Amino acid sequence: MDENTVRELVRQSYGSIATSGGNSGCCAPQTPSCCGSPAAAPPSAAELSSQMGYSAEELAAAPEGSNLGLGCGNPQGLAALRPGDTVVDLGSGAGFDCFLAARQVGPEGRVIGVDMTHEMLRKARDNAVRVGADNVAFRLGEIEHLPVADNSADAVISNCVVNLSPDKLQVFREAHRVLKPGGRLAISDVVNLAPIPDALASDPELLCGCVTGAATVADIEHWLSQAGFIDVVVSVKPESRELIASWAPGTGVEACVVSAMIEGRKPD
Repeated sequence: MDENTVRELVRQSYGSIATSGGNSGCCAPQTPSCCGSPAAAPPSAAELSSQMGYSAEELAAAPEGSNLGLGCGNPQGLAALRPGDTVVDLGSGAGFDCFLAARQVGPEGRVIGVDMTHEMLRKARDNAVRVGADNVAFRLGEIEHLPVADNSADAVISNCVVNLSPDKLQVFREAHRVLKPGGRLAISDVVNLAPIPDALASDPELLCGCVTGAATVADIEHWLSQAGFIDVVVSVKPESRELIASWAPGTGVEACVVSAMIEGRKPD
């Protein structure tokens, strides 16, 4: 598929999740799984996020409706956010990570969520108004072309979104551009550890389900270095296999793809 086709597939998939509910994986939980046997009782968004590493306190602090169970980890602790920081969230969805980040940076800080899906933006903005989150703003844009000024952010975070991009090097270049000197990149995403069988690799729903778009650790490290980051660390999380197996039951994708925490820093 060409880049425009990939983006349109992702836009449609996550627009549908925003309007009708759902979680990460190849199908929304209300329907039989497209990749395996029907799930009798799909896990809730809170249960999924708990598996990703979010604490009970974090889950309770987020506005109702902001957590859709999307993601593959928790970038919050990795980002080491401080009061007064400016944070950019790539692929902000309904705003879950943005609202958690806003608590850490405080009223003197600022959080900017960027998403290309109109339905997600509408949901996120409604959530912000409802809870009076004055230090959070949501902007329409692609993560390859961020609507954010140069050298303006202390941290860039993201949760299982970069794998959806057909041009990951450009995503990292944009993250580097918007960070201040010394700024931090803290991303939770999936990485590819083994070849994905052809029958799965050609499935567009597995692309939108954060499986077949995963890059290798070596590629991610190379792209981050090319984009200008230093102190690059990609930490693979083998314990994520159970969660990833639930995205496409019975396919064995968890043998090919796992979650990882990805770190980098813009030179001072």
